[in-house]
Amino acid sequence: MLLAIDIGNTNVSLGLFKKGRLLRRYNIPTKQKSHLSALKKIFDRNKIDDAIVCSVVPQSTVVLEKDLRKLLDKKPQVVGRDIVAPIKNLYRKPKQVGQDRLVNACAGIAFYGVPLIIVDFGTAITFDAISKNEEYLGGMILPGIGISLDALTEQTALLPKIKLDRPKEFIGRDTRNSMLSGVVYGFAVLTDNLTERLKEQIGRKAKVIGTGGNIDLIRKYCKRIDRVDKDLTLKGLNLIYHHR
Repeated sequence: MLLAIDIGNTNVSLGLFKKGRLLRRYNIPTKQKSHLSALKKIFDRNKIDDAIVCSVVPQSTVVLEKDLRKLLDKKPQVVGRDIVAPIKNLYRKPKQVGQDRLVNACAGIAFYGVPLIIVDFGTAITFDAISKNEEYLGGMILPGIGISLDALTEQTALLPKIKLDRPKEFIGRDTRNSMLSGVVYGFAVLTDNLTERLKEQIGRKAKVIGTGGNIDLIRKYCKRIDRVDKDLTLKGLNLIYHHR
C-alpha cells in the first residue's frame, strides 16, 4: 500500500492506494506540532509500504517527514526533491511552481487529456494551463474564497466575521448574505471568465477540471467547469510514484 500525502496551507490530505486504486482518504489540520498520533492510527489499520509527499508548506514537510520516518523506518519520497513530476515545465523560473500544481497537471493529462485547464479552489485559488503538447504553461494565483471573506472583516470597520457558506440569495438582503453572495458568485463569475480567456490562448476544446477543498461549495455556481475531481492531487501522486 502507498500513502499519498498532499500538504496544503489548511489541511493535510492523505490517500491510501492499493494497486493504483484509492481506497480511503483522510484529512488532518496542517498547523499541528506533530501529526504522529493521527498518522499512527492510519498505520495501525493498514499495512503501508511507502509514502509520497507533495507540499506547499516547507515547515510542515519537515515535521511530517520526521513522523513518517518513525512509522515507515525509511524516509518518504518528496516530490521536487526525491521525485520529479514528469512534465515539461515552461514556467520562466521552473522552481517557482508549486509542486502540487505540477502533480495536478500530470494527473489531469493522464485522466482527462489535453489541452487542459485545472482550477484548484484551496486556501489560494490557482488556474493552471496545460497545452495540447502536454506542456505545463503556467497560470494564475488568486486569494482563496475564505481569505477574501476574512479580508472583508479585517479591513473594514462594520462588516462582521462570518463563516464561509452558500449564499441564500443572489441579491443579498442582509449583511451576511450580501458578503456570501459577493464572494461566492463573484469567484464563480471570475472562474468562468478566466477559463474562457484561457481557452482563447490554449484551445477552445480545453477541458476545465475543478478540484480543491472549496470545490464542493463553488461548483454549482460555475458554468464552465466540465468535471470535478476532489482527489486529483492524490491520484497524481500515485501516478508519479509508479512512474519512477
